[in-house]
Amino acid sequence: MTSTLSPPGAGPGPSTPERVALRHRLAERGVDRTLLLLLPGLLAVVALFCYPFLYGLQISFQPTTGGTLGSYRAFFDNSYAVGSIAITFKLALPAALINVGASVPISYRMRRDFRGKRLLLALLVVPITLGTVLTAEGIVEFFGPVGWFNQTLRTLHLIHTPLTLTYNYWGVLLSLVISGFPFAFLLTHSYLSGIHPALERAAATLGADWRQRFRHITFPLLLPGLMTTFVLTFVLAFAVFPSAIMVGDPDGRTHVISIEAYETALERFNYSQGCAIAMIMTALMLTVIALTMALRTRLYRGATGGKG
Repeated sequence: MTSTLSPPGAGPGPSTPERVALRHRLAERGVDRTLLLLLPGLLAVVALFCYPFLYGLQISFQPTTGGTLGSYRAFFDNSYAVGSIAITFKLALPAALINVGASVPISYRMRRDFRGKRLLLALLVVPITLGTVLTAEGIVEFFGPVGWFNQTLRTLHLIHTPLTLTYNYWGVLLSLVISGFPFAFLLTHSYLSGIHPALERAAATLGADWRQRFRHITFPLLLPGLMTTFVLTFVLAFAVFPSAIMVGDPDGRTHVISIEAYETALERFNYSQGCAIAMIMTALMLTVIALTMALRTRLYRGATGGKG
């Protein structure tokens, strides 16, 4: 009497020959079983991103007045609302460039082991744990008119009147730099760690100093990663909301497009136009991402002789 028990660890299910046959059938159809592991993640993306996005897109074309594109026309006919686009770019672009630019020399220096490296690394990424709201509150306390920063400058007789660094453009920019730098630093550090040090050592044996090694070897290899880092930090800064309210001027110089979408949807209860503004935000971010990635591809093809 033959045993029908499965091999140890096989668990319940089809017998081994049936599993082998199923595996062969999937392989003949070009289906990799390991791709099934992506199913939970895909379901989460559909539930948390795709469905809300498509639902909001549908609502944006259902205004109470003005026809299908009424919400979009209402936004672009309002000069105050349209001005929020330029304000957002004036904050997001400098913040992304500053974060990426500052992360390069620090990451380049921290590739080597030195005493206190772990402590310094921890200090650099601490702002991630603080959150946007706590960072904004800290900026108000530290950079405010009676904060430590202005008090120190007055004690050293460097200024006579306090610098205005809060409740304006500069307060929001400081918040974006402080909260966005850890992401830029960690990404840049990981890209630099992937560049084999033997390349620089070989250049050093040929007489190249550190500046020449960085300019001709490290930076060209790092540039595609920097462009990806710029895109991610830009998207993070473009969606600025809490700091624009807490340390900015939400009704004036820091009236960013996210505030316009919030006020339209949840204060004026015009959900269709609020969704339309959110779609415009998405389109603007995707445009910057597409342009940056196109430039990245072009630079990569140029560096490899035009071979993709």
